[in-house]
Amino acid sequence: MPLKILHVIRSVNPAGGGPIEGLKQMAAANLARGHHIEVVTLDAPDAPWVGSCPLKTHALGAGRGGYGYSGKLVPWLGSNHRNYDAVVVDGIWQYHAFAVWRALRKTATPYFVFTHGMLDPWFKQAYPLKHLKKWLYWPWADYRVLRDAAAVLFTCEEERLLARQSFWLYRCRERVVNFGTAGPPPGEAEARRRLFAQRWPETEGKRCLLHLGRVHVKKAPDLVLKAFAQELAELPATEAAARHLIMAGPADHAYGMEMQTLATSLGLAKKITWTGMITGDLKWGAYYQSEAFLLPSHQENFGIVVAEALACGRPVLISNKINIWREIEADGAGLIEADDLPGTLRLLRRWRELPAQARTEMGARAGQCFRRRFHIDRSAESLIEALTEPRLKSS
Repeated sequence: MPLKILHVIRSVNPAGGGPIEGLKQMAAANLARGHHIEVVTLDAPDAPWVGSCPLKTHALGAGRGGYGYSGKLVPWLGSNHRNYDAVVVDGIWQYHAFAVWRALRKTATPYFVFTHGMLDPWFKQAYPLKHLKKWLYWPWADYRVLRDAAAVLFTCEEERLLARQSFWLYRCRERVVNFGTAGPPPGEAEARRRLFAQRWPETEGKRCLLHLGRVHVKKAPDLVLKAFAQELAELPATEAAARHLIMAGPADHAYGMEMQTLATSLGLAKKITWTGMITGDLKWGAYYQSEAFLLPSHQENFGIVVAEALACGRPVLISNKINIWREIEADGAGLIEADDLPGTLRLLRRWRELPAQARTEMGARAGQCFRRRFHIDRSAESLIEALTEPRLKSS
């Protein structure tokens, strides 16, 4: 029986990264199955990303400050929740999640919460002052949001287990939902690769590594740059000349500028292509133009970009802080190391030392890993199962 599902998210701006991208792809798969999906957001109604969002979007506006408070959301939910079979909250720590609890906790409309890795204990260690601030409103806000949800949805088993470590006051009905992505749209991979090379010709004919995503401290771009510089210093001049690094993602902010300055200080100015944010065929072309994907993140609850790389048949060189690393290691679809400089350098050295045939075989296993574990069709089915099954037993 088709469901009417409402997603509640702070913003549908694609610059927000994984949560909105995952929402759109999973929704597209379930729309194709006959379900009805809508989104309510605190974006301004005239925001360009609202107009380009492929889902019916109710943009209420007035989300103020980092917390995103809006006096419009609770009344809107109170008036409209009966139109939906289930409400899915994407992300916590902002007002939209608390508003859903305020509006729906005493109604018959069930709500579910995707935490999207936001309960990972890494944040407690990396930002202790922010964690203390979160403790001030955890007991009366997000603890209640999770406690009263029909289920709290995790994208993999590792994320579920880590979530229990952030706050001792933790109680919810846990459910692991297979997460994934659609992979590249139908079309010729070589044509997309050429499109990227035409836009950035300095990458043509080079052995490229790709780091794609927000240039953010969590994703450890500093480790990427430092390890790449060290590897180049170890290589003969002819081999070093053939290496290139693609840094794809928004970098037009303070930290991004800091990373570009770091790259220059390491002597990498001519060895790196900074693309800024790329989408569509250019994004897929970046995967195809690279021989492997490099992401030594300090924390990643799933990593859609990792799954996308696998979908393109590209081995992934990742840290053991990306929560799907065990599955990738089991399938022989990539290399795994610690999220520090020695670990990142080991990734590059291990990749460099693999014979060409072994790299080709790992690429084939990467594609198989994606199809078996992370294809969006499995994710869409898993979400519908979670929304329709009886309430889970409390943890």
